[in-house]
Amino acid sequence: MTLNRQRVIDDLKALRTMTGNAHGAQRLAWSEPWLAGRAWLRERAAEVPGVTCEQDEAGNLWFSLPGRSRKSVLIGGHMDSVPNGGWLDGCLNVLAGLEVLRRLAAQGRPALTVKLVDWADEEGARFGPSCFGSGSLSGAMKPAQRAELRDSGGERLRDVLARCGVDVDRAPRARKRLRDALAYLELHIEQGPVLEGLGLPMGVVTGTFGVERHSVTFTGQAAHSGSTPMKVRRDALIGASRFQLAVRDIAIQHGGVGTVGRVDAQPGIVTAVAGEATCLLDQRHLSARKLTAMNRAARTVSARIAREEGLGVVWRTLWQTPPMPFDPELIRLGDAAVKSVCATSMRLPSGPLHDATEMARAGLPTVMLFVQSLRGISHAPIEDTDEAHLRLSVAALDELVTRVMAKLG
Repeated sequence: MTLNRQRVIDDLKALRTMTGNAHGAQRLAWSEPWLAGRAWLRERAAEVPGVTCEQDEAGNLWFSLPGRSRKSVLIGGHMDSVPNGGWLDGCLNVLAGLEVLRRLAAQGRPALTVKLVDWADEEGARFGPSCFGSGSLSGAMKPAQRAELRDSGGERLRDVLARCGVDVDRAPRARKRLRDALAYLELHIEQGPVLEGLGLPMGVVTGTFGVERHSVTFTGQAAHSGSTPMKVRRDALIGASRFQLAVRDIAIQHGGVGTVGRVDAQPGIVTAVAGEATCLLDQRHLSARKLTAMNRAARTVSARIAREEGLGVVWRTLWQTPPMPFDPELIRLGDAAVKSVCATSMRLPSGPLHDATEMARAGLPTVMLFVQSLRGISHAPIEDTDEAHLRLSVAALDELVTRVMAKLG
């Protein structure tokens, strides 16, 4: 049996029809469409001779093709989507991996066991924390500490997961699944414009950015907007606005990215000067040293702006994660795999985090392949990739699995 790359595209389209609508993919983790998509995935995998399926304590699905050795190579992805999401994010990884299992199963017992994992709740779109399933294995996620989180409808994470057969307190026990793993491989759409801008179908990911995420609150004095002269105002929103511009300049200076994604001003009415303004800050870089420098620069500039505007400023850390470089030898093999099907490859970092980040954090040698995203758009209904590039990506993943198994087996 040879690899059937078109079948992957057909499966992706079938999944889109089954679990989406005119507004995009609707496979929110732990929801009925997500469960339906997973049930369909189980049915497709059950058609592959020798492949078994299990759900672990964190809700991840494992599809295993036993090899002559229990040592395993993992291929990973996720079936969940953001609300009104795209048709490729996450599920391309899973369905391409399933096609690789089909090809391997048809050629006899492989030297190593190959496992395809559908990670539970990579997006974190319902309860907040991303990478619930993979983070439970890496130890970064402390599920019991998240158990009382509630979604927009008021339902607790603990209760929702229980209905899906997951006991939050037992989720970290899933880590035992990594005992025999030798490598983790993931294919993903780029979700950005770099490959398209260079005219390249695919690239190899060198690692994922570290992230600094903070709440920054400027405090001034609320006052009547009609009777308060401009020169005596202590306008917190002016401080927040100046800070947002400074964050952009800091990111450009250090070669990273910086975003103020939200600003809440109080009292939030047109007839009052803002007495308080809170910014949500996100800074990312592949270099831990430069990420620290970016954060230090942002803190310094916030203090200067506050002093110049007669404001107070307070920082509160929301979340931090260090940069996660991928395995150099697997990056080399990824380059070779991409070049074997595309002629040209390039190496690039990933700004978004992925389940691959958690596998690298767990100490498992890890690499990702990126395939070009049209317009650089993801997490939206117009998310798309040229079908010719999708077929190349399936072939590149298969080639990567072959090369990794030859190296490790």
